[in-house]
Amino acid sequence: MYILLRMESITKTFPGVKALDGVNFELRKGEIHGLLGENGAGKTTLVKVLAGILRKDDGKIILNNKEVDISDPLAARKLGISMIHQELSLIPNLTVAENIFIGREITRGPFQLVDFSTQQSNAQQILEMVGGGIDPRVRVNRLSLGEQQRVEIARALSLDVMILIMDEATSALTSREIGRLFETIRTLKSKEISIVYITHRIDEIFEICDRVTVLRDGKVVGTVNPTETEKEEIIRMIIGRELRVAYPGKKVGTGALSLRVENISSKSTGRVKLSNVSFEVRKGEILGITGLMGAGKTEIARAIWGMDTLLRGKIYVDGKEAKIKHPFDAKKLGLAYMPEERRSQGIVPEMNIVENISLPNLEKFSKLIFVNQKKEVSAALQWIKKLKIVAAGYRQKLKNLSGGNQQKVVISKWLETEPKILIVDEPTRGIDVGIKVEIRRLLRELADQGIAIILLSSEIDEILELSDRILVLYGGKVVGSLHQEEATKEKILAFAMGAGEYQGAEKK
Repeated sequence: MYILLRMESITKTFPGVKALDGVNFELRKGEIHGLLGENGAGKTTLVKVLAGILRKDDGKIILNNKEVDISDPLAARKLGISMIHQELSLIPNLTVAENIFIGREITRGPFQLVDFSTQQSNAQQILEMVGGGIDPRVRVNRLSLGEQQRVEIARALSLDVMILIMDEATSALTSREIGRLFETIRTLKSKEISIVYITHRIDEIFEICDRVTVLRDGKVVGTVNPTETEKEEIIRMIIGRELRVAYPGKKVGTGALSLRVENISSKSTGRVKLSNVSFEVRKGEILGITGLMGAGKTEIARAIWGMDTLLRGKIYVDGKEAKIKHPFDAKKLGLAYMPEERRSQGIVPEMNIVENISLPNLEKFSKLIFVNQKKEVSAALQWIKKLKIVAAGYRQKLKNLSGGNQQKVVISKWLETEPKILIVDEPTRGIDVGIKVEIRRLLRELADQGIAIILLSSEIDEILELSDRILVLYGGKVVGSLHQEEATKEKILAFAMGAGEYQGAEKK
């Protein structure tokens, strides 16, 4: 097969870190090429060099048998290289057509006015290439994330793309949207468009990729064909060792009742999100709550944490009714919440590790208006050691840490509050397989220490591995309740898709 792209001996160094160390990578025409590796392995750095976002320090990029200099994203686009980032870059208040042609508007007449009609017609033709079903006149903020993802792809296609880079394309999509995205990717492949596909979800590699290249510590470990390679071998390539997952045994909760939620309905952004939701969690128990995107998982956390208005229902902590009007109220009652949106809600990227860990705990580290810096540094160092946070130092800014290490800092800051009840929303999303195992093991250890844990996750395998009991949501309601010994992926999916037979709010 024709080799469209060769990256030879690519090197990139940041202060104190060699992000890429002589990396060789090739991409064939019409190939879907997976790129795997732990956070910090060099995946994103490599594709940013290809997309012109970063300048390489050394090496060659050869496109169509000619050496090219990709100095910036504009130069990359002119060469037919486009990148879709994990955080979509669409402008919410503009229409689909306006987003597709932004900066390249179709104009007419002596005054060069935007020809909206032609623009919409051309956008419609491009949208048909990614599955159709999207009105080019609709504002982007009215689309689902999956539809927005397809608009991003359509925008890339409008640039006559030859190489499309997709970074964690499915991290926020429902299973149905993922299936639609894969159909789109296969359509692009049939048109001989080459795709570099970055993901942490190894199962996706076997479903969609022709070949896979694994990076570790800025170097290529190897390139393999998924159809000829076992999943365990790819995991070993990623982390450099055999992965032996051993979670302490799950159990039926027998501890004292820690939290009881009774028939709550909540209001969020002007709409009722939850309807008569009831459940309980005991000390030392992990209650898993799952469902498809939009089912209400995050809304449960927001309601308990005092972020959304409680329209009706009651919350009890340690047997006493709790009046939680604000997150401060929840924290005083011994609750802690790790939000799904790590970057926007879980950390302050411009602050360092010490400052992030001490932020919810300032009363512990302060006297009057003065912060005891020695005390807060000491606490941070303990967490860095305990959770094996990889950083250049305790004063390193969070924005410069990998996603997995950022998540460890989020865990640290809330464990420093010594919570009785820990709510974790998508705790391992966008995290490499090695750190994912560490965090899952930590959650089980915390439960064994007596902390009541509410695990909100769309990853059914994660729910099955960790949960003592499982609730399934659909349309803001609890539609399924399973003890761990009877739970299966098929049963959970049936409930999540509204096809299960529900026996009541809680199985006794």
